[in-house]
Amino acid sequence: MEERPAGAVEVLEVRVDGTAGLTQDLVALIGGVCDRAEDRRGAVVVLRVEGTVLPVPPPDTSVLTKWEGVVRRLERLPAASVAAMSGLCAGVALDLAMAADYRVAAPEAELTLLTASGEIWPGMALYRMGRLSQRAAVRRAALFGSLVGADDAVAAGLVDELSPEPAADAARLVERLAEGWGPELAIRRDLLRGCTTEFEGALGGHLAACDRVLRRTGSG
Repeated sequence: MEERPAGAVEVLEVRVDGTAGLTQDLVALIGGVCDRAEDRRGAVVVLRVEGTVLPVPPPDTSVLTKWEGVVRRLERLPAASVAAMSGLCAGVALDLAMAADYRVAAPEAELTLLTASGEIWPGMALYRMGRLSQRAAVRRAALFGSLVGADDAVAAGLVDELSPEPAADAARLVERLAEGWGPELAIRRDLLRGCTTEFEGALGGHLAACDRVLRRTGSG
């Protein structure tokens, strides 16, 4: 993780390569970002995410539960967050991108749900994609594992803007995003997303579905 000033704004930048999969180290990394964002007034989290090798081994259930907790924590930070998306974005990369407040993607970026042991993984990225959009591209991704190209992602509201250099444009947004810092930011998010208890219900269904996949594939 990198900490770098951008004028009066402190930028907490983290790069996540989805090819590494879900690990305890990644959980600790994102948890550390959350710690720093909560301690530093005016900070903005920049998530540089890309990459997943498909298919990947299913994650350990205990790590998965911790991961969902830390992504939820990221989603509810008093600091704003922006995701810079490049290449294929799936798995942990997609999880983080969908939890961010603002998403900038390269024109060649593609979003897709993870495939684990031959099955489309019922991850919480699907929950967040569904909350953002009910467009056909999202439905096809959820049901059939179809790729969502950058243009379709913008049309569906999954991506806010395209840029040939998403990381550079993420840095451009930092000053503006920092103005939304504070506990009221989390309140505004909840108002947009509706009742927060809906997330808890979705999380329970997600974990149960993942457990069934693990049992069917002998990975549990």
